[in-house]
Amino acid sequence: MPGHGGEDYKDLLLFLAAAGVVAPLFSRLKLSPVLGFLAAGVLLGPHGLGRFADQAPWLAWLTITDREQVAVLSELGVAFLLFMIGLELSWERLKAMRRLVFGLGLSQVVLCSLVLAGGFLLAGQSLGAAAVAGLALALSSTAVVMPTLAQGGRLKGGVGRATFAVLLAQDLAVAPILVTVAVIAAVVGAGAAAGPDTGAVGTALLSLVPTVIGLGLLVVLGRLVMRPLFRLVARADGPELFVAAALLVVVGAGTAAQAAGLSMSLGALIAGLLLAETEYRRAVEMHIEPFKGLLLGVFFVGVGIGLDLEAVAADPATVFGLAVLLTLTKAVLIAGLARAWGLGWRAALEIGLVLGPAGEFAFVILNTGLVEGLATPAFTQALMVSATLSLFSIPLLASAGQRLARRLPQRPTEDETAPGPEAEAEGDPARTLIVGFGRVGRLVAELLTEHGQPWLAVDADPRAVTAARREGLPVVYGDAARPELLRRLGVDTARALVVTMDSPGKIDEAAAAARAARRDLILIARARDDRHAVRLYAMGVTDAVPETTEASLQLAENTLVDLGVPMGLVLASIHDRRDRYRQLFQAAAPEARGDRPARALRSTRRNPPPAGR
Repeated sequence: MPGHGGEDYKDLLLFLAAAGVVAPLFSRLKLSPVLGFLAAGVLLGPHGLGRFADQAPWLAWLTITDREQVAVLSELGVAFLLFMIGLELSWERLKAMRRLVFGLGLSQVVLCSLVLAGGFLLAGQSLGAAAVAGLALALSSTAVVMPTLAQGGRLKGGVGRATFAVLLAQDLAVAPILVTVAVIAAVVGAGAAAGPDTGAVGTALLSLVPTVIGLGLLVVLGRLVMRPLFRLVARADGPELFVAAALLVVVGAGTAAQAAGLSMSLGALIAGLLLAETEYRRAVEMHIEPFKGLLLGVFFVGVGIGLDLEAVAADPATVFGLAVLLTLTKAVLIAGLARAWGLGWRAALEIGLVLGPAGEFAFVILNTGLVEGLATPAFTQALMVSATLSLFSIPLLASAGQRLARRLPQRPTEDETAPGPEAEAEGDPARTLIVGFGRVGRLVAELLTEHGQPWLAVDADPRAVTAARREGLPVVYGDAARPELLRRLGVDTARALVVTMDSPGKIDEAAAAARAARRDLILIARARDDRHAVRLYAMGVTDAVPETTEASLQLAENTLVDLGVPMGLVLASIHDRRDRYRQLFQAAAPEARGDRPARALRSTRRNPPPAGR
């Protein structure tokens, strides 16, 4: 079998080096890792160190040369980002956001496209080139904006909600924009001399039909296939199978969307929305989060590789001037629209600045326009370089927007105080988390419901979860011993967490994970016996309920009463025995809560009656 040279893995090694060294270094310097990946792409690309490979051949080993492979992985990274966004949504939440998506979002696409196209027309470009440039640059970067806002804690509230709504509207507009480019090419291209080619226009419009049909089939098939697929994976009980299934869903939905004329990222978004309705949503999020970050890193590296430094050096004034003009024009327009749709100036300023730069789909649309003959190579190259430079500015603009917004007077509106798209019901601060939804967990949930206390349950048995979901109960699948899953379920804001499983080992793992996640959490755990309860108290649980001990005391009480022992003596004896257990548990509790009496065993009455039956 022929061997492989080291050059076959050179690009992969360079990317891993960027992910393992450059990004952590930028984080340590309190800079966005996005900037680190972008800078690594510029440095390791053919326009960076690769320019000097002729003079120093060893530099070729520090240059990423396979741009096509990077581009494929970059597209997959963007698809994973949209998939994760879809998981954080639901069809109901998307419906609730329709005013921002189809109001603010689509009006932004239309207004920015018209203004930018008009500017390029005044600059002397042809109608076709101006239209393509306006449509392409009107879009913003979901792949850069969303992680940047998440890192700054800005996804919650009006800013995150409105920003996401605009980005979602832009993603939905990609397919119609590509069709519009084809229509423009038919109108101003082939029929320029003898009038528009109406046949070509009709063909372009008819191409929307399979897109709509494909979108419908994707939704229908996704609803039919998604839940059974992940139920099968959950029963196999293999974390790697969740990753494989998620990859299958993302790549499969993306490929199907591309076949229907949509973008791969939009297909992944739809898949995420469908999966968000199932009980396996949080488990999938937990397993694929690391891969999403890594693949997005590939995307940012790819953007950096595409920055042609020679083009920047050849005409820096034009390139930088175009990037600044583009960003400022869009920022002003978007901020004005945000105000028109009811957001305050503080939110409008932040949204305008973060959405002002160009987006990743600009390169797709500009390349399409170049292929259709609507724009010249020189004009397209200048726009691409300016768009890339504007991408570099997003983390800086997000930080600047947040600082400037603080200086403006606070005039909150409804949209500024509304929860963001990721504020799911699972994170409701009034909820109690129940770990395990068997016989005991179900009884706890019923009593909580009876007293008006909201709850969310998690269970690692897919059969129990499926049965509960059929009853309309809020139960999700997952392993509560995983701290990252507890965080996604809202342990940081939960009122209490109750562990009801019947396996002592699993109980210990879940209790330890919950206590590690939050030191002040009210943590109640089911215990097998008194020794297990002692161990749980030593681990820091608030209360442990030993089932065998309490059952034994109840049995002894009933036996003694039935044998004719006076009720008062029986209750006094049982009360005394419970006090002994309390002292035992008190000694096992951590010093931090040593002055708090254990409540695992309670007497049936505060003051036992006098002796005599």
